[in-house]
Amino acid sequence: MPADPVPAHPVPIDPGPAGSGPADPGPSGPRRGQPAAAAGARRRGLAWSLSPHAMRLITLALTGLTIAVLTRRPEFAGVAAPAVLLLAVRRPERPDAITVSTRLTRASVIENEQAELSVTLAGQGDCVADLLLHPRYAVVPEAPSGSRLPFRVTRSGRRSLGALEIRLWDRWRLATARVTADLPVIDCYPRPAPQQTRIVLSRLPSRLGEHPSRSAGEGMEFTGVREFVPGDRQRRINWPATTRRGRLQLNTFAAERTQNVVIIADASSDVGQPGATPADLALRGSAAAARAYLAVRDRVGLVVYQQGVRWVAPGLGARHYHRLMDLMLADATLTGPLSRGPALMTRLPRAALPPGSLVLVFSPLLDRRMVETVRDLRERGFPVVIIDVLNAEPPGRNDSLSGLARRIWRMEQEAIRFSLRELGIPLVRWDGEQSLDGPLAPYTRRVMVSRR
Repeated sequence: MPADPVPAHPVPIDPGPAGSGPADPGPSGPRRGQPAAAAGARRRGLAWSLSPHAMRLITLALTGLTIAVLTRRPEFAGVAAPAVLLLAVRRPERPDAITVSTRLTRASVIENEQAELSVTLAGQGDCVADLLLHPRYAVVPEAPSGSRLPFRVTRSGRRSLGALEIRLWDRWRLATARVTADLPVIDCYPRPAPQQTRIVLSRLPSRLGEHPSRSAGEGMEFTGVREFVPGDRQRRINWPATTRRGRLQLNTFAAERTQNVVIIADASSDVGQPGATPADLALRGSAAAARAYLAVRDRVGLVVYQQGVRWVAPGLGARHYHRLMDLMLADATLTGPLSRGPALMTRLPRAALPPGSLVLVFSPLLDRRMVETVRDLRERGFPVVIIDVLNAEPPGRNDSLSGLARRIWRMEQEAIRFSLRELGIPLVRWDGEQSLDGPLAPYTRRVMVSRR
């Protein structure tokens, strides 16, 4: 439901050319350097009418004159004289139209990150302008400052800021005009949850990375000592061990490898309080996992399941992180592969699910197709970890029948989770408030054994 209109400053806005505005401080969010969004200057016609202040003056004048006539006492007419004089005075010419230009200081934001909307009016002359913001969705305006309207978006997605209502008043506030302007759309990315630790598989592909593997190589982690072989590097000779054994001994180190990580974000269950639904938690957890694994040069892919299935193949680097965040907007206008039907992830190409990839599933497990997909991935040999983001229950009345229905629903959910654990799939619960390091601690403290 739209929020109440938020009044802005009751002072005149300095007129300026169409499209002018305050200096852009630079965008925020995943894409640094992205230009701010701006709406073209539009000319709006004005229809002037008597203001509430003028109506009160008219009422006062008519009341005073009526009482003076009925009681035949002229002093009551003196009470109405100031109101009559103010209404009869010659008023300056009022504009027939104004030019409205709006500009976002940031083209994209992260959840709960403050941004500003700059408003520029031209052609209003000496009229006073009041700005009222009618927000939509989850836009929370802050205290206005001058011609800038600060706001925060509390939920990820492509959000419309709503409408801006402009009320013009003449110098004596006897006439008023009202005009409405649509505001631009802003991209709001999920705020990544805190995560510092990572799950590392026992079998890693032969690509240079930062995870110590079981095979010997040119890494930094010491694994043991062996006898020197011609062709080995002399700088790795262990002289204390050589002295004790009487033969040249060489230090060995573990090879550092990278791993493929595929994140599945189940954003199909949008139930509960807006901003704290399982879909919101799944996107925030996916953003945290993507950032954590990309920081150690792992190849990260993303699969977003909503009305259909969209994916980005595993990659690495800051630019790839931007592609993952763009996919999390879950908007129909996004480009990229789309898959529909009960098969879901089972039909994704090999580029989206490389063999031996670690699969992290952020899901409330309310969709049976998602549950079957997780089972299929496990049967195909993928190491799967489920992060349960279910934090809501079906609404209902506080009667015996509704209570019985909720108990049956809880039993069904527990049965689903029990069947997944029986398949050897780790399942942890995350409430969306604490760090992901806590629920994942049993699997980040040691290497996860993966099947061939």
